[in-house]
This record gives sequence, structure tokens and C-alpha cells, in this order.
Amino acid sequence: MKALTKETQAAITPHKAVQLLKEGNQRFVNNKKAGRDLLEQVGDTKSGQFPFATILSCIDSRVSSELIFDQGIGDIFSARVAGNFVNEDILGSMEFACKLAGTKLVLVLGHTSCGAVKGACDDAKMGNLTALISKIKPAVEAVAEPADAALRNSKNIDFVNEVAVKNVHMTIDNIRKESEVLHEMEDQGEILILGGMYDINNGKVTIFE
Repeated sequence: MKALTKETQAAITPHKAVQLLKEGNQRFVNNKKAGRDLLEQVGDTKSGQFPFATILSCIDSRVSSELIFDQGIGDIFSARVAGNFVNEDILGSMEFACKLAGTKLVLVLGHTSCGAVKGACDDAKMGNLTALISKIKPAVEAVAEPADAALRNSKNIDFVNEVAVKNVHMTIDNIRKESEVLHEMEDQGEILILGGMYDINNGKVTIFE
């Protein structure tokens, strides 16, 4: 499988970009990865890169976008931060990826049993982690059930996963609200901004459409 070129990137629509990620994840789940020579792709991309998607995911060691979507060198931009939220730097990176480098999709990818989300559910405090977790706390507060405070913590994995999903949706809202560039590109049909969840139990990604 060859690396993407300017021409092959241009031929990929936003909806096709979603399909490519779905197909890649299916290959990953079935353990039938595409045949590609990564070193050859290094050579193919030495004079330029033409990725088709930008993925914001957690730093969790089990959630490498390149692996779980079976992508090669030059295929995707990968931004990672614990809890997969956006800030000014990540938004700027997304704007570069879409407006200047031509990606057709922004995917915010959460995952089950997320440690950062668990920390937010438990209101954990430790050094700089305290400030990071504060970015996820609004998602905790936005999940109404269960109302019993004794069940609103990291021991309730269903609650943790509901907060993780809510955090994905709220991050998408923040992208649209805080980035005029990406909001305009989405309105004009140049890109899609979607969310998804990775299940650490089986490797499957569910994309919200």
C-alpha cells in the first residue's frame, strides 16, 4: 500500500475518510492488517505529507490511532492528551491539519475505562493533573444519572464510560465554538467533525454519525 499523495488525498471526501477509518478498524479487529512497507512510505513522504484524517485521542497506551485504524506513515495526524479534550494548542494543530494540510475529517476519540475520566469522576488532585482533570469535570457534571453520589465515581464503570462519551460530545461542541476556521470548513462541507469510542475490551471503534 502506497503512501497518500496530493492527488489521492484530494480524491478523498469527508465521508470517504470516515469509511477508510471504519475499514481500517475492521482489519485491526480481524487481525488482517493491510500490506504496507513502512520504510517505503517513509521514502514516499520525505518531500511532503497528505493525511486524510486528524484524530484527537487519549494518551492511553492501548489507544494508538495508527494501530487501531490500521494506518501507515503519512495517513493521519494524531493529537493526544489524557482525556482527549481541546485547548488552544490542539485547536491550532487541527486548523493546520485541515486548512493547510488538507485532512477531511476531525475525529475525537474517547475510550472505555479512561483513567483521566476516572480521575475526573473522583475529583482527583495531584500536581498539574489537577488542572488537566478540571477540563473533563464539566462532562462529569453533565451526566445526570446516577443521582446517588455514592455511585458517581470510578468504581462505577458504566458511569465512567457515560462520562467518556459525554466528554467526546462536549469536546466536539468546543471545537465548533472555539475554532471559526473548523466551524466554517464544516459548514462548507470541506470536513466532517465526528466523535467515537474505542472499546479496550475488543479493539472495536464506534463512530458517532
